[in-house]
Amino acid sequence: MPPLSATDERLLRQLYADHAGVLLRYVGGLVGGDLARAEDVVQETLLRAWQHPQALDPDRPGGSSVRAWLLTVARHLVVDGERARRARPREVAGAEVLQVAVHAERNGSAGADAFEQVLLAQGVAEALQALSPAHREVLEELYFRDRTVSDAARALGVPEGTVKSRAYYALRALRVACEERGLLP
Repeated sequence: MPPLSATDERLLRQLYADHAGVLLRYVGGLVGGDLARAEDVVQETLLRAWQHPQALDPDRPGGSSVRAWLLTVARHLVVDGERARRARPREVAGAEVLQVAVHAERNGSAGADAFEQVLLAQGVAEALQALSPAHREVLEELYFRDRTVSDAARALGVPEGTVKSRAYYALRALRVACEERGLLP
């Protein structure tokens, strides 16, 4: 990529000043409050704006506002990122495997048991990926982040009743997904 000219740099700084706050709040809602991921999407959105300066011309034929274009690009980046994450199998970090093995060893389990626990954890992770994003988010908030129903509702921006019903149906779907993978008797 060629270096930024002074004009390009001013344009990017102005775009950032005018739109970054709105973009960050919008994308933050789309990615479930993951600030680091939201910041990455905003940065990529502004990079796309720099790469496509014609989209920033308010007088272009059929042109919508610059902010509308930026919000659309950001939404597409989030959707594309989610599709890419679903297409890849979940990676198990070395630290996760080590933690399961150490836990098993401390509890008197043999190496084979530790390996079985790692396989079980991987199977459950795959079963979780089979759930809808809304169901998975609720389970993550309630069980992995150990939040109350009201805390989860606030974090997800939905009513408490929605959290309760999603949790109910998510657990049912998770049970079916685990049974399909032979993880439950």
